[in-house]
Amino acid sequence: MSSQHVKIFDTTLRDGEQSPGASMNLAEKLQVAHILKELGVDIIEAGFPIASPGDFESVQAIAREVHGPIICGLARCNPADIDRAGAAVKDAPLPRIHVFLATSAIHREFKLRMAKEEILRRAVEGVKRARDLIADVEFSPEDASRTELEFLAEVVEKVIEAGATTINLPDTVGYATPEQYGAIFAYIRKHVRGIENITLSAHCHDDLGMAVANSLSAIQNGARQIECTINGIGERAGNCALEEVVMALRTRADYYGIDTTINARKLYPASRLLSHVTGLAVQRNKAVVGQNAFAHESGIHQDGMLKERRTYEIMNPEDVGISRTELVLGKHSGRHALRQRVSDLGYHLSEEQLNRVFESFKTLADKKKVVYDADIEALAEAQIHSGPAVWTLEAVTCTGGSATIPSAVVALWHQEGRIVREAAYGDGPVDAVFKAIDLATGIHVNLIDFRIRSVSEGEDAQGEASVEAMYQDKVLSGRAVSTDIVEAAALAYLQVTNRVALRNRIALDRVKPTEVAADPELREAN
Repeated sequence: MSSQHVKIFDTTLRDGEQSPGASMNLAEKLQVAHILKELGVDIIEAGFPIASPGDFESVQAIAREVHGPIICGLARCNPADIDRAGAAVKDAPLPRIHVFLATSAIHREFKLRMAKEEILRRAVEGVKRARDLIADVEFSPEDASRTELEFLAEVVEKVIEAGATTINLPDTVGYATPEQYGAIFAYIRKHVRGIENITLSAHCHDDLGMAVANSLSAIQNGARQIECTINGIGERAGNCALEEVVMALRTRADYYGIDTTINARKLYPASRLLSHVTGLAVQRNKAVVGQNAFAHESGIHQDGMLKERRTYEIMNPEDVGISRTELVLGKHSGRHALRQRVSDLGYHLSEEQLNRVFESFKTLADKKKVVYDADIEALAEAQIHSGPAVWTLEAVTCTGGSATIPSAVVALWHQEGRIVREAAYGDGPVDAVFKAIDLATGIHVNLIDFRIRSVSEGEDAQGEASVEAMYQDKVLSGRAVSTDIVEAAALAYLQVTNRVALRNRIALDRVKPTEVAADPELREAN
């Protein structure tokens, strides 16, 4: 197979954000979009503009600010969706509208309640409307892997005639096997007129753990675009992991003969950034970017590594951005060194944010002997998460122990200029702090998960607190760091509280959403 290029279509900000608990605000989405640009992805699917005003605003902001990759917006095959997507991406130098409509028998019968003829008509009309707005139009027959091949070929041929420039064949529910999925691409290439003039794309879910394998099979059978996400996040079990498919192609170039334009040294920083932004931890044994991906404990493995690295490592950790040594910063380090390290770690901070990170860094350096990369990441991440705050923590004190009832007192500053103090008892000091915050703010959420971990090494390490809570059927997350773990817990919980407060304020100010925007099908896509 001769050397060729496969496009990387990143849908972290669309399909990836549909992971429970992975929602991001505008500032966080821009951070992710910027590192995707640095990573060298060809297309960024920035969101589903019709889903909400917030989704529209984020797609529009990315289209205006992130230049280089194609910026894509998703739309169902109806005029309102398509027009909204077109308006969101029109300011991008390279805009794309991605239109989808389900084609499988089970979706036709139970979800859409449409006959084949109606599916064909709507698909063609949708592509034509999108093409009237934007020259670059992608079409996805949703659940393609469970669609009858003859009907699938008919739909694909009709939408190509209507003006589609990319055809995506999604394995929407992760049902396909590599051999079967590759055969679908081979069939379409053989039976569809005009297929040689368009780009074939693969979009695989990981329900059976075969998303990467299926994507590689699609490449072998003519796909030249792969739709994937950082860390493989996405609906249910997730999507094809960008870092895995990229490094599979690169490491086994002898077999595939196809490469990408991805800057692989940005893979690990991108993985870390997304994990921090979403609060979704990367499993230790995750391929390519996991904590154990380049760790060796077995004595036999260690002996082999000492004699020749290639005995047990098929990739260099440096090639994916994992450094074996850390740049150690201390209280005598200057602003320039910190700025460079923040940039190297993949963060894009404004001058104001960088100034706040520098102040926090100096304070931390006075408390710790050594400031590690993980500490710098935590400080930078705190600025991304900070955003506008209705409530700010002024002080927190707590008592606990086996011979006393745990209690806490918090003092919170409200942006209107008043201080509120409340006290509460709890099952433990952290529970008491959370209850005191509830009393002070008048906002009550249902705690789902609470975790504390050490950010870096040593007895003086920062503690990272992660909180997940439910509010009105919406999962919200918060994350904060401090050398005091109780303070970290309070800051993380207050982050969730602030998100609720801001949502409630926006809801009061916003015009009532249209029936289209309230459609329950909005979250259903590839």
